[in-house]
Amino acid sequence: MNDFEMVVPAGRGNPGPGPVGRIIVVLLWLVVCLAPVALSVPDFELALGRTGTPGTLTVVSCAALGEGRYDCRGRFVPDSGAPPVLVKASPDSRAGDVTHARLTPDGDRALPDGVRGVLAAATLPAVGLGGLGFLPYVIMYWLGVRRGRRAAVVAGSAITALGATGMLVGMVAAYSS
Repeated sequence: MNDFEMVVPAGRGNPGPGPVGRIIVVLLWLVVCLAPVALSVPDFELALGRTGTPGTLTVVSCAALGEGRYDCRGRFVPDSGAPPVLVKASPDSRAGDVTHARLTPDGDRALPDGVRGVLAAATLPAVGLGGLGFLPYVIMYWLGVRRGRRAAVVAGSAITALGATGMLVGMVAAYSS
């Protein structure tokens, strides 16, 4: 067997990638589904009040960038009484929105905190969770394990539904005023 056949098997009797290709697919699957969890940690820390400066964000303007995208700017007034700061606001904001928020440690943007902020921060990790739902089934299929595949499908469906629900709840929280 040459190197190419290790990744892409020859013949019709063995569909799908070869053993090395399967390992690559599983690793990439894990990276794609777990990266949102790692990348959302700073947003969770802000929303939970572990980092950042608490205050009030007033969205001053939102400019349309095209294709449904917006660039929003706001005025952040720290609770400590420090002078207001002009910041980037969440692109899902509308001009005139006023919300309690936290200023990032960099001082360039403010994000909602509290329950709304936590739910909004959970949107991408929920998508990653949903993406992991059927990975156990795929691994079982490739390994030729027959016992337990039905349970893997049921569990995968439940995990994917949970991820989709979490994503929808997070998006509703992010877009509600």
